[in-house]
Amino acid sequence: MARSFSEFGNALYTGEKSINFVGRRKTWYTVSLILIIICVVGPLLRGGFTFGIEFTGGSQFQVHLGENQDRDPAIAEEAVREELPSSAPRVSQIGLTDVRVQTEALSDAENRTVAEAIADGYGVPVEEVTTSYIGPAWGQDITRQAIIALIVFILFAALVMAMYFRTWKMSLAAIIALMHDLVITAGIYGISGFEITPAAMIGFLTILGYSLYDTVVVFDKIRENTAPGELNDRRTFAESVNLGVNQTLVRSINTSVVALLPVASILFIGAFVLGAGTLRDIALALFIGILVGAYSTIFIAAPAYAQLRGRDDAIKKRDAKVLRIREREGEETDEAVIQADTASAR
Repeated sequence: MARSFSEFGNALYTGEKSINFVGRRKTWYTVSLILIIICVVGPLLRGGFTFGIEFTGGSQFQVHLGENQDRDPAIAEEAVREELPSSAPRVSQIGLTDVRVQTEALSDAENRTVAEAIADGYGVPVEEVTTSYIGPAWGQDITRQAIIALIVFILFAALVMAMYFRTWKMSLAAIIALMHDLVITAGIYGISGFEITPAAMIGFLTILGYSLYDTVVVFDKIRENTAPGELNDRRTFAESVNLGVNQTLVRSINTSVVALLPVASILFIGAFVLGAGTLRDIALALFIGILVGAYSTIFIAAPAYAQLRGRDDAIKKRDAKVLRIREREGEETDEAVIQADTASAR
């Protein structure tokens, strides 16, 4: 199987086989547009994104239990509702022994009352319940800093890529793919109801680098194929771009798989073995982002660049010349076939 995959990759690299990524760009655009609409409308239908207590502010209680003690979340929910009937607590299991309860912001007296009720419910001393309060101002500051970091990163990345590739159109295509990745990743979070925490925000910012890395690798090969000395009368500009995508396809797949394996391990260990929320949040954002990033590099970034450059007058003239030569060669071939058939009939 490995040999056949290697042979397939070699056939793609030499042009013996080709997958028409660029020519079918309308299909990929349609698929991405549908995904984006779902990822924008979906969270709105669910009532918006679920933000962690770090962003909304509130009170948090963490109960330390023994390994053999009951950690049923319903116990904490019932204890909180007995003291605060209008509250909607969020209860989750942390690690192998702890239970975390999050509520809206409470007064000191309410914090003590709820902590005692939770301790009674699980049958532990009140000292085993850790209480903390997070103000909304901290979350607002984190959100503002994350937005600033995102804007600065995108502007800096666009500038560097435009200078490196010496064309703003390649930079624009990469940024389009990057925004595509962010929208879909955030949308999946919103639709599935996963909580957006500072760890998830770190994951979102991290996938920006991975997405651009994969795109730059593909674009570097495309730039090589479309350099003045490499363009010839056998391929149009779009076909040269498509060849570059095919030549780096196997590498993109291998890179994505290699990146996904450790992230999937961290996600499994963080979510199911250790119950570590921070590991789960970061790994989940990375896992989704790497998958979407691999898709966007091949199906969005490269076709978008070919479409942007295809509007240049010089590219249009050159493509028209290639098509004329191809048409003339086809006519000559047909004429040769007719002459050969005539000669054999005689």
